Amino acid sequence: MTGDRPPRGAGMYVIATAGHVDHGKSTLVRALTGIEPDRWAEERRRGMTIDLGFAWTTLPSGRRLAFVDVPGHERFVTNMLAGLGPVPAVMFVLAADQGWQAQSQEHWEAIEALRVERGLLVVTRCDLMDPAPAVEEARERVAWPVVTVAGSTGEGLGELRAALDRMVAGLPVADARAPVRLWIDRAFTIRGAGTVVTGTLAAGRLRVGDVLVLDGERVRVKGLQVTGEAVESVRGAARVAVNLRGVELERVSRGKALLTPGGWVETSVADVRLEMGAGSGEPPREAVLHIGSASVPVRVRPFGPVHAAGGACAVRLVLARALPLRVGDRALLRCSGRPITGVVVLDVLPSPLRGRGAGTRRAAELAPFAASDRATARMPDAATVLGWRGMVRRSELVAMGLDPLDVQVAMGLDPRPLDVPGAGDWLVDAGRWKELGERLGAIVAEQPGIPVDAARTALGLPARELVEALVRACPPLRVSDGRIDGDRVPGAVAEAVGRLREELARAPYLAPEAARLPELGLTRQAVALAARAGLVLRLADGVVLLPGADVAAARVLARLPQPFTAGDARAALGTNRRVVIPLLEHLDRLRLTRRLDERLRVVTDLEEGPL
Repeated sequence: MTGDRPPRGAGMYVIATAGHVDHGKSTLVRALTGIEPDRWAEERRRGMTIDLGFAWTTLPSGRRLAFVDVPGHERFVTNMLAGLGPVPAVMFVLAADQGWQAQSQEHWEAIEALRVERGLLVVTRCDLMDPAPAVEEARERVAWPVVTVAGSTGEGLGELRAALDRMVAGLPVADARAPVRLWIDRAFTIRGAGTVVTGTLAAGRLRVGDVLVLDGERVRVKGLQVTGEAVESVRGAARVAVNLRGVELERVSRGKALLTPGGWVETSVADVRLEMGAGSGEPPREAVLHIGSASVPVRVRPFGPVHAAGGACAVRLVLARALPLRVGDRALLRCSGRPITGVVVLDVLPSPLRGRGAGTRRAAELAPFAASDRATARMPDAATVLGWRGMVRRSELVAMGLDPLDVQVAMGLDPRPLDVPGAGDWLVDAGRWKELGERLGAIVAEQPGIPVDAARTALGLPARELVEALVRACPPLRVSDGRIDGDRVPGAVAEAVGRLREELARAPYLAPEAARLPELGLTRQAVALAARAGLVLRLADGVVLLPGADVAAARVLARLPQPFTAGDARAALGTNRRVVIPLLEHLDRLRLTRRLDERLRVVTDLEEGPL
């Protein structure tokens, strides 16, 4: 490392170098940092960066800057894409004595596809040739600031340091609260320490002792190093080495990622926008997806024709293995013999395409986000994704990289507090919620007293709490004893209850005989409907009184000498044993009466009782 230690609190920035093989990238990084980026013996022997190289320095302002030295040889383009992936800016190196070359173009296509907007064009070897022709040639493609240097003599290095300082000062500050996604680009073992992985921490914070997820399993951070020094914590952006506790080297490799638990959706299917460039033709059906340090074979299913003006289209990617992706992620698609294609992730958990016309419908949903003009193409927000799915977990939206508060804004409501239809962690699209309410009303009308779980199955809902919330939102529906009822009953049942009321008017406790009930219109089903609606009091099969008769009976019995017998109750209420026995048992359950032994009961204090 060159210079003194950076001042306490100085930020770290990470940028990539890019450019054709043997244009002086590694020489330039070595001159800036004093660190040899070509670490492996094979790289040094052959004089080219085969794998990713890393070095760092302190800029005049005190900012720390780390370089990811990207290989330039065409055979190592996969490593080049891995190096460009997680960094926000690029130092593009072009040799004055060679000018723009084939791999210069390939690197530039990757930079454009990733839409890396900040960078410097550094023309090297200016001691060997006038840089003007190379600068003019590059200017046809690159609009970044230009610095000319001679890495071997040090000419122009001061101007380059100042330009780098200005560039990184304008980079966005990484969000330290963001969930960690550390793409692993190297993995090795150190005697006495165990397995160590390195990567670029683009955002978030890592601490010694943190628990992360690797391939779906939890691992613990044993130690951290930044710029060769042990630290207790590090926040993005930074180049970081992570010592993992108890993890075998065979479990880690380039392309895997360390993740904040619950912070990411790991998916093997994603709907994306391809930005292929004008005249690219149809997208390939098979290719390799590059994101972070991962390179994964994919199958490509287009949803519609390519926009001739801009070469953009929506496609579904089926990945050979699951990757942690978010809406808005930028990636690259590479297929032999074709230009590198930019990829923008639109949906990380798309619904399966089932049935005739499913692809056409999905194409229509994605059309607003697959516009040919990259500058105006929109990104799906939480409200859009909720509309696509109908319902989704709030935590899942966050893991997709979306803000659930966007749903409130889309509905024209105050975004805080969040008040979207749903229950618990589940959010439901307003249109879907209304439809579910109508369906539930129809189900209860056909099956009064349907159990909540049966209604959940009939509606295809993932959680019981959603049914209960739907009932609360749809009066006069209500849940009682785990069943759903409405306040209304069919007219024929209401009329039958009216006839029962007339029959009990003179003797409210002398329930009609069981054979008499159907004559009144109170079949077994009608009695059940009326009981659930609170129109009758059903004491037992074939024993039906009017609602409130139980409390009124307790008041009558309270006037008897205490304790009393069932015979005493039968006489006081003017009924028979067929009614009084289930009535007294019902009063016992309500704790309006209390048994003293096999014969005797007392009435509890009605003023202190549950009613």
